[in-house]
Amino acid sequence: MAIEHIFSYIESHRKQYLEKLFTLIKQPSISSQNKGVRECAALLASMVSHNYMKTRIIETGGQPIVYGEKIFDKSKPTILFYGHYDVQPPEPLALWNSPPFEPTLKDNKIFARGSVDNKGQLIAHILALHSCLAIIEDLPLNIKFVFEGEEESGSPFLDSFVKENKEMLFADLVFTSDGSMHETGCPDIILGTRGLQCIEITSHGAKWDNHSGSNGGIVPNPIWPLVSLLESIGNKNNKILIEGFYDDINKPAKNIMELIHKLPFNKDQVIKTTGYDGFNLNKETYFSKLMLEPTLNINGFVSGYDGDGVKTIIPSKSVLKIDMRLVPDQEPEDILAKFKTHVKKLFPELEVKDMGSMKPAMTNPDLPVINTVSAAVERAFETKPMLVPSMGGSLPNYVWTKTLGVPSVIVPYGNTDGANHSPNENFDVELFFKGIKCSCSVMCAFAGID
Repeated sequence: MAIEHIFSYIESHRKQYLEKLFTLIKQPSISSQNKGVRECAALLASMVSHNYMKTRIIETGGQPIVYGEKIFDKSKPTILFYGHYDVQPPEPLALWNSPPFEPTLKDNKIFARGSVDNKGQLIAHILALHSCLAIIEDLPLNIKFVFEGEEESGSPFLDSFVKENKEMLFADLVFTSDGSMHETGCPDIILGTRGLQCIEITSHGAKWDNHSGSNGGIVPNPIWPLVSLLESIGNKNNKILIEGFYDDINKPAKNIMELIHKLPFNKDQVIKTTGYDGFNLNKETYFSKLMLEPTLNINGFVSGYDGDGVKTIIPSKSVLKIDMRLVPDQEPEDILAKFKTHVKKLFPELEVKDMGSMKPAMTNPDLPVINTVSAAVERAFETKPMLVPSMGGSLPNYVWTKTLGVPSVIVPYGNTDGANHSPNENFDVELFFKGIKCSCSVMCAFAGID
């Protein structure tokens, strides 16, 4: 069988494949600091072009996108593989056990910034195509790669890129590998992502900080309007009180709830993972809240003196930071408008700033392509994968399902202890190679090759 020959080829090239990953990791690409991103794009483009792909570096309003395509026959299936080559800043450097951009092998893991998020998972697709073509020269499948350079900065220009290039990008499926596998080691196929709307609210008082005794009762404290605002937008039961916030949310479909019933659940593991001893939800409530319900979270409240001891001041300014996770049928623009209306009605003196957003997205689990992906993932990992309706977090998945209008799945290859975004980020070596095999298996499944 061809797939077995491909898997053998991968095993015989482990050293070379690790070297290619190390080369990519060594090139910093910190989008938030604009460090090394364009150099990394050029390096990545050269790696993509080695697969006889038509490759371009395409400019956007921000960092460039590396695009590659190999069109065998337009009548054949097409898979678009998405990933991002930018990484988080490595700080704090003192907490790293090895230099962040010098990949280090220890305990069969690759320690480096970008090892698992997302260079290791991204290059798995490139190496998979290389492996397939080494065995099957005329692979009856069309492959497209879209690797962006600012996912870690919120993907601000990815949607416009997709809108401008719909014909070029069209595919039967978008396949993403990002994030970590389930804690049990079972592979999962994630069908959706929650949306995101970030907001910053500023309250101004005097032009400078004042003495709380000399001017207390005279100069207003800008914290109080924000405290009152918080009381007006949510209650102790975590219900969001903004008018119209829940208007567009529909009851989850039966097939989505059936998937939730099949997911494994370990209450003690959730407590261990979150560090919250008060956790006391059953499985259905836990997954529904995590995947199918919106949230309003206070992620920052900055004002006054926060050092040791006492400093008796009336602060001149207070800033509140909020993020809201959104579910299908909610639109960030609509939620932002409703939030602004709420604030303007009650506290017109407050400044509201849009800090960025992503739309929610979900792919129908009953589509035939999902069965094809599921069988391919099972073949590579030798374990039946879980179908997960949505991740709790947010990715720019909507650009594929809504803007491009095609099914999209996320199949993480990363280990659960990969320390994404943290010091000592790492990628399990065996999962790296299983990821390559998985991408090969998906390609062969869509090409009709056994």
